[in-house]
Amino acid sequence: MSLLTVEGLRTHFISRDIDNRIRTAHALNDVSFSIDRGRILGIVGETGAGKSLTAQSITGLLRPPARVVGGKAMFNGRDLTAMDDDALNRVRGAEIAMVVQNPRTSLDPLTRLGDQLVRIHQVHSGGPVAASRKRAIEMMEAVGIPDPQRRAQAWPHELSGGMAQRVLIAMALMNAPKLLIADEPTTGLDVTVQAQILDLLRDLVARLDMATMLITHDLGVVAHFCDEVAVMFAGAIVERGPVREVFRHPAHPYTRGLIAATPERLRSGGAATFGGPPPDLYDLPEGCHFRPRCPFARAACRQSPTERETTPGHLALCHFAGAFDTATEATTEPAE
Repeated sequence: MSLLTVEGLRTHFISRDIDNRIRTAHALNDVSFSIDRGRILGIVGETGAGKSLTAQSITGLLRPPARVVGGKAMFNGRDLTAMDDDALNRVRGAEIAMVVQNPRTSLDPLTRLGDQLVRIHQVHSGGPVAASRKRAIEMMEAVGIPDPQRRAQAWPHELSGGMAQRVLIAMALMNAPKLLIADEPTTGLDVTVQAQILDLLRDLVARLDMATMLITHDLGVVAHFCDEVAVMFAGAIVERGPVREVFRHPAHPYTRGLIAATPERLRSGGAATFGGPPPDLYDLPEGCHFRPRCPFARAACRQSPTERETTPGHLALCHFAGAFDTATEATTEPAE
């Protein structure tokens, strides 16, 4: 059984306009996926696709006017979406940990690094403070921080971006979580440091047998560091499956466009991409939400698609999943 199984998750932003009429943004629409222990799931998609919102919905970190209105997130046999705040607080930081893209906003600038790690451990695990300090040094050493005894006495402003991110990873691992959520963990770091951080995460996932959700814009990161991938568009997962299979045989037009837009494909004269603005979540297109931007759209696409399995474990939310070629493009419904 998977450690985390998300089924039909729906999150809405419900507010009122200037005329006091209720407006609803369908921010997540029937999101489903699962993650096993020791595996890394990469979630990719353009800005506003719902990647970070998915993580926030699962962990109960939504703020009004956002709310989960349907579906469930089964974690180790418990539905996270049905838990109250107290129960979620006991899970977050202990069984589920997060690493965010900007460690500067997550580290307390007025507290030494070692004390911050000790505090995290004490909140969830308790026990003697001396044991927590020993754990903090062990974790700093595990994430490759040199001279951890001395670094534990340092202040956050004394660290480079890469070193601060390592501290944040150490903080996330203090209570040996079962699930790690890493939201753009290498944004703002140079390429060499990015590779070091991602290598570190992959090694820790294998050694600690954690399940990991890696949220990123970078398809290269997914290709090299993830086991499975979920591609999001307009609050829905439009394609998911093993990384190698999805990248070699993309079954959804949006995934094809993302891959074609990578710098390597563009430099080598790859296929043209098809861009456009994200859809209005308050007024989503009827049927397939990607239809107005899809060069393969047909009349059938005015009906909502269901997931189709093209090969075992490889699914796409498209009426014609995987059935695209140059002949198809010439017979399609014009883009709107």
